[in-house]
Amino acid sequence: MRVLFWGTPGFGLPSLEAMRAAGHEVVGVVTNPDRPSGRGRAGRGRALRASPVKEWALAAEVPVLQPVRPGEAAFLDAARRLAPDVSVVVAYGRILPREALDLPPLGSFNVHASLLPALRGAAPINWAIICGHAESGVSIQRMVAALDAGPVLGRTRIPIHPVMTAGELYEAASAAAGARLVTVLADLAAGRAVETPQDETRVTWAPKLDREAARIDWSRSAAELDRWLRGCDPWPAAWTTLRGRSLQCFEPTVEPDAPGAGDPATTAGAPAPGTVIEAHPVRGLRVATGDGVLRVGAVKPAGRRRMSAAAWVRGVARGVADLKEVRFD
Repeated sequence: MRVLFWGTPGFGLPSLEAMRAAGHEVVGVVTNPDRPSGRGRAGRGRALRASPVKEWALAAEVPVLQPVRPGEAAFLDAARRLAPDVSVVVAYGRILPREALDLPPLGSFNVHASLLPALRGAAPINWAIICGHAESGVSIQRMVAALDAGPVLGRTRIPIHPVMTAGELYEAASAAAGARLVTVLADLAAGRAVETPQDETRVTWAPKLDREAARIDWSRSAAELDRWLRGCDPWPAAWTTLRGRSLQCFEPTVEPDAPGAGDPATTAGAPAPGTVIEAHPVRGLRVATGDGVLRVGAVKPAGRRRMSAAAWVRGVARGVADLKEVRFD
C-alpha cells in the first residue's frame, strides 16, 4: 500500500520500519516544523532541530511535508499529489481537519497508546501508570472527527509490571504499535478488516501533562506517589522544591508497614507530609507522605544530571542533620 505517514517523535519510528519491512511504500511523511534546540530565546543563535520522523525520512529519501497547519490548501494539494492509499498517524501532535482525514481513498488510521476506549487523549502512557492499571497497550482506530473515538481494527495488550515507568511503557508500546499496524494494513489490503465500534459507556480520559501538573503533592499516599513518580518518568518528571530550589524525583519505593504520616490512629505526632525522615549518604532519601513513607531512589536537581538520591545527599549535606526533618514544599 501507498502510505502517507503523520508523526513527530521517535515513538513512530518502529511503525515506519515495520511498514517498510512489510513491503508498504511510505510515499511521504508529515511532521511538525523544525523547532529551535537548546535553551534561550528562539531566533538568537539557536539551531533548528528536525523531528526524529523527519530525520528518518531524509535518511530514507522519503518526501517530507511540514505544514504549520494541516488544513492549509497548499499542503493538502501537495499531499494529494503523493497519491496515498491510506494515512497512518502516530503521535503527530495536531488535530487533523476533515479534509486531511478524507484525503486517501481508504481513510486515515491512528495508532493510540491505550486499550481504547480507555484513556483517550494526549497522555495515555503516563496515566495508565498513574491510575494503577494492570495493563495498557496500543489500538489501531479509524480516525473520525471526535478525538480517539473511531472504530478499532486491532489491539495489542501490554502488562504493566509493578515498577514500570512511563519511559519503559513508551518503548514497549512503540514496538508493539509497529507489529500491530502491519497486520491491520494487511487486513485492509485484503478486504478482511473488522472495525469494532468503541463502547462509549467505558470511555476514560488521559489529559495532557505538563511540568506544572507534575508537581508532587506529598499529602497523597505513598502508594499513589509511587505511581505518580513512575508515571512521570522521564517526562514531565515529578518534582518538588526544597529551600526554594526544584528537585525532580524518580525511582520510588513504598516502604512496607510504614506508619501513616497523616493518620493519628497509627502514629501520634507523625511528621507532616513532605518531611524528610532520612537523608543518608548510603541509604538515600525517605520522605513522609499523607499515608506511609516513600523512598526516593534518584533525583535531578535543577540544572544538573540525574543521580542517585544517596549521591545527592552526599553532595548537598555535610551530615544527616542538614536535611533530616526538612520539609519539601
